[in-house]
Amino acid sequence: MSSKTRSNSKDNRLLIHSFNSARSLIGLQLASRLFTFVLNQGLVRLASPQAYGTVAVQFELLTSTILFLSREGIRNSLLRVWPQEGIAVQGSNPLRVAQCANLATLPALLSLPTMLVTVALYTYSASEATRTQPYFYLALFTYVTAAFGELLSEPMHNRAMGEVRTGIRVSAEGLGISIKTIITYLVLLYDSSLSRRSGELALMAFALGQFAYSVVVFAVYTLQMPESSLLPSRLSERHQAASKWSWWHQLVAEFFDPGVLYLSMTMASQSVVKHFLTEGDKFLVSYWSPLQDQGGYAIAANYGSLIARIVLQPIEEMCRVYFSKLLSDPTPEERSAKGKRSSDSATLKQASDTVAALLSIQIAFSLLVVTFGSLYLPIVLQLLLPVQYISTSASKVLSAWIWYIPVLAINGGLEAFYSSVAIPDDLHRQSRWMLGFSAIYILSATALYNLGFGDTSLVYANIVNLTARIWYTAFFVLAYFEKRAKFPPFRPTNLSPNWKFLVIVGLSYGVILYNEARQHLLEHVQLLGRRALLSILVVFHVALGGGMGLVCVGIWWMTEGKQLVARERIKVA
Repeated sequence: MSSKTRSNSKDNRLLIHSFNSARSLIGLQLASRLFTFVLNQGLVRLASPQAYGTVAVQFELLTSTILFLSREGIRNSLLRVWPQEGIAVQGSNPLRVAQCANLATLPALLSLPTMLVTVALYTYSASEATRTQPYFYLALFTYVTAAFGELLSEPMHNRAMGEVRTGIRVSAEGLGISIKTIITYLVLLYDSSLSRRSGELALMAFALGQFAYSVVVFAVYTLQMPESSLLPSRLSERHQAASKWSWWHQLVAEFFDPGVLYLSMTMASQSVVKHFLTEGDKFLVSYWSPLQDQGGYAIAANYGSLIARIVLQPIEEMCRVYFSKLLSDPTPEERSAKGKRSSDSATLKQASDTVAALLSIQIAFSLLVVTFGSLYLPIVLQLLLPVQYISTSASKVLSAWIWYIPVLAINGGLEAFYSSVAIPDDLHRQSRWMLGFSAIYILSATALYNLGFGDTSLVYANIVNLTARIWYTAFFVLAYFEKRAKFPPFRPTNLSPNWKFLVIVGLSYGVILYNEARQHLLEHVQLLGRRALLSILVVFHVALGGGMGLVCVGIWWMTEGKQLVARERIKVA
């Protein structure tokens, strides 16, 4: 078998593994989110907007800060270098596996100073209304402990993702999310039964649920992957050039690959700015808004991000795995087995086709979300939001999220590619641009807030910020392929949907809008409330939208989808 044939076979198996992993992750998100969505309807009705705002905005921001800064850089770098079980080239260097396993233990160690700093800053800046809630400090300690527990699972998580053993992650996180939601709901239910002290256990209910999640995830990972270690161990052999290095580099080489460690630290330092851009809305809403409006913003962001968490996040994660493995530089053993670099013309062509197909699907998907979401959201809000959240900013924030989801989708795919192939110089350059993006975000949010947009200014500022990041990463993708393969991966005209699809989407919008105006459906729903679900007018309107949506998807499949799927089948055949 020729080296080119072996390379194509490996790439095809990687593509199949990536698609299977994406399906598993989407299945996990769909099943767990549907289950937790039902229970969350009870949670938000049992918890006050003040308690929900503290948990979903402030505690979640604290937890995500600890987790993101401690593990993100190491996760991304390990995706590039961890040998894949069942796909790796014969004779993969055991030294590389040991180095990766050692590096995967660092997030828990790095989290200790991160936790001290973030907790100190948060307790100092928290308002008196927040700090005087019952069991605030105990709930805060429980959340921080849960974050550390999650980081203890990182050695197993990174091994599972590096070896594309997604089933382990699916079982761990799926069970963890379910147990978390059940425990939170039961504690809130018990709390609501305490007539005199009802509401006192709200913060602890969410904290105990989060702690249970970390324990369950760690337990499942440990049972599934008992060979993983929580602490780095001294390597039995070192890098060939280690004897020529300084004493510090020699010490590092006894545990890690210095090059991969440097890449991890570069990505970790960049994650500080990236985290602010990702979670900037929570930073600002916790500073600008009272606790009640923070609760309204949190529930709106929770509902609005359902599509992002169910569909977009798994696709982004598996794109990162796929491109990291497909376009990573080969080890000496792999280079000897292949007889050439992995980034040959066939591999680059496969990667460019995947990028183009991904963007094409996301643009079509975005049109459907904006069209049907903007039409049906006002009706859904009347049926979905609990009574105590109607007076908050939740409805306005959800309306803004309809326009935010398409930008999230496109940015996620492009940044997955960027983080998979960028070298340290690219990351340093992007870090400088990130400072500019941060300024754009802050200026946009402040200007819109002063113009009276309220909490929705944060969502629209995110749209402006992500649009700038999309332009940056898009130019990087074009330059990457033009430099290495001498051809652009796509042209903007190739990504636009077929005109037949655009016509049927526009026609659907007009038909649904006409029926809504003719039947005065908004007034009808506001008058009847949740009883409108059984109304013939509402049932017909929903059925009309569902039918038109299926027609749109069918036209897209006939004009574009079928060709995309056929192209991918040819690759993996």
